[in-house]
Parts: sequence; structure tokens; C-alpha cells
Amino acid sequence: MARKASRGQVSLGVIGGSGLYDIEGLTAVRDARMRTPFGVPSDAIRIGTLDGVAIAFLSRHGRGHRLNPGEINYRANIYAMKALGVQRIISVSAVGSMKESIRPGDVVLPDQFIDLTKRRASTFFEGGVVAHVGFGEPVCPTVAHALAGAGQQTGASLHEGGTYICMEGPQFSTKAESRLYRQWGVDVIGMTNMPEAKLAREAEICYATMALVTDYDCWHETEEAVTVEAILATLHQNVALAKRMLRTVVPRLGAAASTCGCQQALQTAIVTAPDRISPASRKKLGLFLDRLALPKKGKR
Repeated sequence: MARKASRGQVSLGVIGGSGLYDIEGLTAVRDARMRTPFGVPSDAIRIGTLDGVAIAFLSRHGRGHRLNPGEINYRANIYAMKALGVQRIISVSAVGSMKESIRPGDVVLPDQFIDLTKRRASTFFEGGVVAHVGFGEPVCPTVAHALAGAGQQTGASLHEGGTYICMEGPQFSTKAESRLYRQWGVDVIGMTNMPEAKLAREAEICYATMALVTDYDCWHETEEAVTVEAILATLHQNVALAKRMLRTVVPRLGAAASTCGCQQALQTAIVTAPDRISPASRKKLGLFLDRLALPKKGKR
């Protein structure tokens, strides 16, 4: 039965991509089946405690991998995390490498994105409410720094920084596309971090990606072109490493205070006159607008 969840229950969220459909070691586990003004999330959100830290885990594609990248309801996923009180999100994502030096099995912590998606709703603010959040630095440095420390501690072959280019999918790139992206200087390619990262910023949630490299896309002349079989062969090893990194980073982020600029992203972003925001929009977007205490019609 779908239900609403009260805020303030958990402050750390994990969104698991291909191959990461659960987290071992969670205690006091319960599943929250939520509904939002933007629809239902990819799956029930698993809430539990990991090494003393309350976290919310969501399988991005749904358990059993039922949703392709374009079918994922990114708005519902991020809204549901926000409704649970989540202030920081770790996104775990499978990616292809666009550089010789980034090998399958490596972990990349990108700090920039290029969005090539075409058909995905990429904002919460619509229907009479306009917001323009800053997105020049799309990754939270606090979360990324904690992930880097966890990667070093677990012995990951780690690359800090870099650009993640997000394609629409679900098909893989043509060779011409892959070569073009390499000319742009991107580091990894994936299908799911956009508009997820944009929505997290609008929701004033800190966000960082743990990108697990599974292949060389199709540009590499001496490696086979990317296939599902090749990805799955590397994915098992990658996911085991990701789980070790999560066990290491969760206590660090759970203990650290959340006082990041990401959590003030809407402070000056709303450009619609407050008295022009309808009651229906105020209700729909109350999760984001209430903190701003915007004056209502007739009140200045």
C-alpha cells in the first residue's frame, strides 16, 4: 500500500544503479512504498541502519532491473528522498570509460556533467513556478571528498574528478558518437545521472557520484565494443567494491554536520513573483518552498 513518509527520519540516501539492488548489513530494515506529486519512485525505499547510521536505499532501475534509463521517474525518486529527510545522496552508477587511462574495474568520482538526454523531465518547477538554480559545480565537494577517502581506504583504483556525459540510451553509442565525445575530453559515459543530479540540486540535497567503470564504450580499437555480457562480467567485481566503499563512507558522512551550500540552492533561485504562485503549486511544491517562507498573495 502506498503511503506518505514523514521527514526527518534519515539524512543519508544511496541510489543504486545497475547491479546494486540492495546493501548488506542493514539492520532494523523497513520498506517505504511512497507516492509523490510526481508519481511513484522506481521501487520501495529500503530504510535501515548501517554501522549506526540511518540510511535510505533506492534501486534506481527497480529490483530485478525493470526500468530502462528513460523510464525512470527521477523526479519521484528525488522527491521521495527529500520527503524522508535525506540531505545527502550517494549515486552509484555503471559507466563506460572514454579514456585509455580509466580502465574497467576503476572507480571515477566525476565533478562535472554534460547532459545529452532528450525526453526526461528535468525540473520540479513548472506550471506557473520558475526557478533557476546554480549548477556550475554540480557535485557536492563534501560528499565527493568523503567518497575519495573511502576509495583510498578500500584500495580502489580511483580517479578523482572528471566529466560524466549522460546519453539518452537505452542503446549504446555509435562509434562516431563515441569518438566525438572523446574529442570533447569527457572521462566516462552513462545513462542515468541526468537529470538526477539537477533534481537533487533543486531539492537542495548534496549529491555525488561513485561511477563504476565496466567497459571502454565502443571507441577502443583493441577492445571489444561494449555489450551487456561484457558489462555484467565486470559489474560483479565493481559492485563488491562499491559495497565496501559504502561501508567505509557511510559512518563518515553520518557523523559529519550537513552545512553545505547545496542546501541553500533555492534561496535566490525562484524568479516567479510570490503572489503569482497558485495555491495548488504551493501545495505541490511545499516540500521545497515552505523553507523559503515566500509571502502569499496579499501579504508583503
